[in-house]
Amino acid sequence: MAKKETAKKTVTVEQIGSPIRRPAIQRATLVGLGLNKMHRVRTLEDTPSVRGMIRAVQHLVRVVEEK
Repeated sequence: MAKKETAKKTVTVEQIGSPIRRPAIQRATLVGLGLNKMHRVRTLEDTPSVRGMIRAVQHLVRVVEEK
């Protein structure tokens, strides 16, 4: 029997702000999201922990799309 694959929700974020002169925790959060250079885009699994990380640096990132 084949397993049924469930489509996981994803969220795409783009870095729009520089981490220069920001607290170290915000820089670390950007690195944790896979964003460390301007205009970098990452598609991540939509989980509460990822949502919390996005909220922590919401002034530095933009949510491009949600699926």
